[in-house]
Amino acid sequence: MKPVVAHAASSEQDEARFLEVLDRATGAIRSAGMPFVVIGGIASAAQGRPRWDPRGADVDLFVRAEDAEAAMHALSQAGFGTEQGEPHWVLRAARHGVTVDVIFRAAGDLYLDDEMLSRVEKREFRGRILPLVSREDLLVMKALAFGEQTPSYWHEALGIIARGELDWDYVLYRARHGMRRVLSLLVYAQSNDLPVPPRAVRELFDLTEGGTEAEPWTEQGRTLPTT
Repeated sequence: MKPVVAHAASSEQDEARFLEVLDRATGAIRSAGMPFVVIGGIASAAQGRPRWDPRGADVDLFVRAEDAEAAMHALSQAGFGTEQGEPHWVLRAARHGVTVDVIFRAAGDLYLDDEMLSRVEKREFRGRILPLVSREDLLVMKALAFGEQTPSYWHEALGIIARGELDWDYVLYRARHGMRRVLSLLVYAQSNDLPVPPRAVRELFDLTEGGTEAEPWTEQGRTLPTT
């Protein structure tokens, strides 16, 4: 039993350290007065499949491109070590071995815009309420960012779809950043008997083939920003 007890204690320490970093990071960004949303593994656990492991976990904060440097300054002032990261899409900070990614450009040239901010979902994660990116935006992010280094992303996306009640018109609107990738994900989800409306698949297929009929955001007169 001793190894089991030791493992449990280590896991609790990892989680406590992670949550302390999460609280400090989100508090610093809030105090700086800039909008942000939480994405990544935290959002996936809160809005899809609840399984989450603090070991090796990081904090992913999505900010506006013009706020990225100010966000890093706020984290530095809060006691984080900072580094350049990959300056075309993410800057990085760290504290107590936990990395905070300040992301300002997601896969598919997705940026934090007013429409995304208007759809923020405040959800509970480990006893704190966080501003999470909407499930629709997270679904598209997972579809577009899936790759060799991120093999779990599509399975996390399936967890989001399994929860149901998605705004499929908005999913189609965001899917223009990578229509074939999102279409592939939705067909795969259907093969797993998940609740994907056939209309969504048909409309994305028509758009990938050059059709123009299935554009609900234009038909409804929505004037959404281009990101």
